[in-house]
Amino acid sequence: MTSLRDIPADWPARDTSQIIATHPHRWHVQIMGTGPDLVLIHGAGASTHSWRVMMPILAQSYRVVAFDLPGQGFSLAGTRSRSSLDLMAQDISRLLRAAEIRPHAIVGHSAGAALALQMMLHDPDLARGVVVINGALENFSGAAGWLFPVMAKLMAMNPLTGLFLGSGMSDRRLIAILQTTGSNPDAETLSYYRHLMRKRSHIEATLAMMAQWTLERLNQDLPRIAAPVLFLHGAKDQAVSLDIAKRAMGAVPHGQLQVLADAGHLLPETHGAEAAAAVTSFLRNLDP
Repeated sequence: MTSLRDIPADWPARDTSQIIATHPHRWHVQIMGTGPDLVLIHGAGASTHSWRVMMPILAQSYRVVAFDLPGQGFSLAGTRSRSSLDLMAQDISRLLRAAEIRPHAIVGHSAGAALALQMMLHDPDLARGVVVINGALENFSGAAGWLFPVMAKLMAMNPLTGLFLGSGMSDRRLIAILQTTGSNPDAETLSYYRHLMRKRSHIEATLAMMAQWTLERLNQDLPRIAAPVLFLHGAKDQAVSLDIAKRAMGAVPHGQLQVLADAGHLLPETHGAEAAAAVTSFLRNLDP
């Protein structure tokens, strides 16, 4: 059973961590600051550590809520059968209701952006706006395009694959995987992913998520999202191309695009201050 004791003492924002149980999961949640609620959703294979730069900045004006997706990071998945886009969005909404969190806006990175948009399709009045950071709204390109599906299929055939991938991953291999996204991780970033990739539960949950996701329906339904959406994208992203952000922006009724020229896919970690400034500027223009 997941508890606060499972979280390393030096994990980012460890002092804000709590465990919240909503059937069927036990969520690792971090809450920081005061003001309107701002919900942050990390991408596949990451955790709340993705927001370690942005969170303190945004917490100057908002009550910022971040959590680990079921089975990833330090959240315990009650079942991996609810790893599809639609069911994960439902479970996140259940968590927010249980914790009495009423989002003013939702910020999602990569696959977390797809979850944010899916939640808005479930409940158009859930939040006043959405920020999509390097949104994985279509199939991954480059190395990630073949890596995730292959890993997911291996996982389905052999449950021990996750354990093998985690325990057998060298720093060199981990750096190579992260660099395929167009980002160059520093030592601190590497240390957090090293810890996560050695957790069998984290890898298995990530693979279950990638195996069960489909994005075609989400793309068809984007015109139904009436809330303003900021697409913040790193021009050097090699996992999710800028063209994907442009297509999605053109599909939503009230979309806008902002590009960071020097950023790759791990934009919240490598360019957190710039990302926080862009989010803050966007939120100022939302209705109070």
